Amino acid sequence: MSVHNEEDLLRGARNLEQDILVEIYDLYSSSIFAYAYRVLGDGNLAEDCVSETFFRFLKSLKNQSGPRDHLKAYLYRIAHNWITDLFRKTPMIELELTDASLPLGEYRLENHVERNLDLSSIRNAIKDLTPDQRFVISLRYGEGWDINQIANAMQRPPGAVKALQHRALASLQKSLGAYEVPDEN
Repeated sequence: MSVHNEEDLLRGARNLEQDILVEIYDLYSSSIFAYAYRVLGDGNLAEDCVSETFFRFLKSLKNQSGPRDHLKAYLYRIAHNWITDLFRKTPMIELELTDASLPLGEYRLENHVERNLDLSSIRNAIKDLTPDQRFVISLRYGEGWDINQIANAMQRPPGAVKALQHRALASLQKSLGAYEVPDEN
């Protein structure tokens, strides 16, 4: 837990105070990693996202264009932009599931395959969402953010975020068919 409030953190960050910058990193790096890992499914890419997020944050501070408020939302927005850029630059690769790629163990193979098919279906459905829809769904359901926090991160009105969430959930419902998708405002 931070000993400083957000205003103190932002003031110290704008002054490039090393102890404050370390505190900001300690405070937010693990949650940004978790967000990036959830979206990317790759630990190395998630680590790259965290390092690039804080590099861009420091760069914005040095250019005196860093955040004036909503520090957490600002950092998540940088991470989201980096992930979006990555998706734009990287072609999607289809992987074939072969018998040799299935792990062996003491559990029932049928249960493992069924669970992986469920997860695979969900991941594929999420990949079909727009980057902004993925961002909203990840923060809303992965991080537990409320609509206003997401709106601050996206620099959009709360109504626009609700519309993105609604369209994303409708798309997921259509893609997943029989799966239950939460219905909320």
